Amino acid sequence: MSKTDPFGFDISVSASKKKNPRGRRGMSGAIETSTRVCDHEGCEESGKYRAPKSPDILDEFLWFCKDHVREYNLKWNFFETATEAELNAQMTKDKVWERETKPFKKTVEERAWARLGIEDAHQVLGENATRNPGKTSGATRRLPPTERRATEILDVKDTMTKAEIRKVYKSLIKVLHPDMNGGDRSQEEQLTEVVWAWDQIKASRNFKDK
Repeated sequence: MSKTDPFGFDISVSASKKKNPRGRRGMSGAIETSTRVCDHEGCEESGKYRAPKSPDILDEFLWFCKDHVREYNLKWNFFETATEAELNAQMTKDKVWERETKPFKKTVEERAWARLGIEDAHQVLGENATRNPGKTSGATRRLPPTERRATEILDVKDTMTKAEIRKVYKSLIKVLHPDMNGGDRSQEEQLTEVVWAWDQIKASRNFKDK
């Protein structure tokens, strides 16, 4: 299959370069078509090699001959005008090829923990567990689930005796029982729980009588 155009035009890239040599760069980096004179003071050689004017002006160039562009490059210091802080910042970026690690977006679960003031969900097992103690945080011994639930309802410690817990129970009854609070029956459900809790403690062998 012929690569030439059916109308007789050669549209290949190589042909285009031959017809338009403008800006062609040789293997040495020289702009072969440059007609400039070397910008080095006193030099009359052809300036075929370009170099940025300064670290702050990278899109404007000086043109040198081969010898003087080498001399210019040897003296080139990209960080010449940079402060120490800017230099340190650049060195830090270079360690990761200027591709800094970005934090992962928070998941739905992490955002939910954040609303409770916990940045890391695992903190609930660490220091925050001490700062925000639950109802069973004061447990000092193992109890059957029903008796542990009873201590939570009555808000008592598992080290208390039955006599001490009974005092707490009576004080709750005075607040919750309709006969004790002017006939108010709005707390009957809580009253039932309190009576149930005391029945568990009273029948338990895990609590001392006195």
